[in-house]
Amino acid sequence: MPDRPVAVESFQAIGRPIENRQRLLTTRDFGWLWWGQLVSQVGDGVTRLALLWFVYSITGSALKTTVIGILQTLPPIIFGPLVGVYLDRLSKKWVMIGSDLLRAVIIGLVPCLIPIETLKVEHLFVLVFLNSIASTMFGPAMIASVPFIVKRDQFIAANALLQITSSIGVVVGSALSGIGIAALNSQKVLCVNAVTYVVSAVCLLFVRIPHVASARPAGKGELALTISDLSEGFRYAFMNQRLIWELIIAAALYSCGMGAFATLFPIVGKNMLGLGSAEVGYLWSCLGLGLLTVSIGLVRMTHWDLRRRMRAIMVSSVITGIALCAMIWTSSQVVAGMLLSLIGAGVGLFTPVAWGVLQEIAPQRMIGRLLTLYGAAAMSAAVVGMTLFGWMIQRFGERPGVIGIGLVLFVTAGMAGWISRTVSS
Repeated sequence: MPDRPVAVESFQAIGRPIENRQRLLTTRDFGWLWWGQLVSQVGDGVTRLALLWFVYSITGSALKTTVIGILQTLPPIIFGPLVGVYLDRLSKKWVMIGSDLLRAVIIGLVPCLIPIETLKVEHLFVLVFLNSIASTMFGPAMIASVPFIVKRDQFIAANALLQITSSIGVVVGSALSGIGIAALNSQKVLCVNAVTYVVSAVCLLFVRIPHVASARPAGKGELALTISDLSEGFRYAFMNQRLIWELIIAAALYSCGMGAFATLFPIVGKNMLGLGSAEVGYLWSCLGLGLLTVSIGLVRMTHWDLRRRMRAIMVSSVITGIALCAMIWTSSQVVAGMLLSLIGAGVGLFTPVAWGVLQEIAPQRMIGRLLTLYGAAAMSAAVVGMTLFGWMIQRFGERPGVIGIGLVLFVTAGMAGWISRTVSS
């Protein structure tokens, strides 16, 4: 198998000036992309808690609640690689705008049209699945746009700034959702939230993203060309670049644990900590504060070499695992909030660093395919984690489930440590 042909200088910017990372938000294209993503992430934060709380309050079942999480992860697994092929062919800007408008209709307009007395869990399952299909197009398109609108030595800074929108979305969206559920109901919260996706689409209208498409060989039909493009992406990820499949394994472990925790936290908060919807929203916002803090710090990590980045992921995963295990020993909301902030700070390192590595080593014409392959593998592991730990909580209770998730994070730390020892500095 070929060794990883990664240019060392792409990971070593020490001694080279870091060009105005803090000014990224003032550039036209990245600035509008950031503001659109910020509004969209607030909408996602509102939607996530409203859906999970609605299902668990009706069914009282941890396993049925995990269906929401599973339905959110199935489209990236099923359609992700195919979406990646078309992301490399189509305008990423218009893919994102179309995705936002679809989400406004699916998760906002449709629930408003269904009378509350006839709105059932099954309806929400369908809406969640359709909404996730739209999100499967948006996320990779956004990350794949970064190399086209910022400089190479700004990738991690740009990813960190985009993750800040996720942090703010968790903080603001969760709090607004908790208050809205308590004051109104889940259906009305979803209806009002549709406007966030429309505002996001308007922001994206002002972004200029160059379009680089692969050349289309003459004489090949659409199906043959699609299969050829898919095969090219798989070969590059799993045969030509060892670093990519190592990152995929680490991401799968990370997603297995944290995907389960994110989906099951309302149950943990309600049963283990005795919280209501508003308190769960406030407590979940603490995780967003941790994410926000580490994301701001990541803006300064661009000059770190690959080995140092992977060691940072190793340490952050250990911190996350310890904080998760410590949650079973407390009944205090204050202590739980502090632990969730640590969890947010711990997990916040992984995604922007991994994205940055992929953006650096992926050819521009293939970046959509590689990002969606990476995402499909991570989401597959998340489904396994949500199913496994949902069953564990249903069968044995919340505490064993939380400990199990913590152990998965320790294994993630081990994988990151192994990569840091084997990769060329």
